[in-house]
Amino acid sequence: MRVGRVGREVAQFLTNAQRVVVVIDRDPSGARCPVCVGSGDVTDDATLLEAGIERAATLVAALDTDADNLYVTVAAKSMRPELQIIARARSESSEPKLVRAGADRVVNPQQLGGTAWLLRGAAHVVDFVDIVMHDGTLEFRLAELVVSHASSLSGGTIRSAQLRERTGALVLAIRRPGVVL
Repeated sequence: MRVGRVGREVAQFLTNAQRVVVVIDRDPSGARCPVCVGSGDVTDDATLLEAGIERAATLVAALDTDADNLYVTVAAKSMRPELQIIARARSESSEPKLVRAGADRVVNPQQLGGTAWLLRGAAHVVDFVDIVMHDGTLEFRLAELVVSHASSLSGGTIRSAQLRERTGALVLAIRRPGVVL
């Protein structure tokens, strides 16, 4: 198995964001992945330890099969219960299994691609996301911030907060407590 498109995209995105990335490929040449730093079978605990799982902030499981992603998720979570795990699912039926196994977030690229395709009517949204995700020259950073009730921002409007003027931040969405997306 070689590093695929999802793995390369994640690695490139994180590298562009100045994050330390360890990519493990079963093929030691790593020819298709310029940021590969190791080879081995990530379904093997020894490979995860060798890659530095004990120091990792996040593990992205984007293997060829949902079964392999499930196995890596279980193994990694048993080694490091606090480790954030993002797992790829190819089928919808695998998504709840990956969550039960310990994945903090499950991504289904086919589902995301279909959603983006349907959003073509919302061209500005699609263009913005496409630019942020693929233009390596822009320095965008997406972050989720929690506004506590004690914050001076709580209860106010975006306009009154003057976030753009004061910080340069652009608010993309607001999620209220108890609202499930």
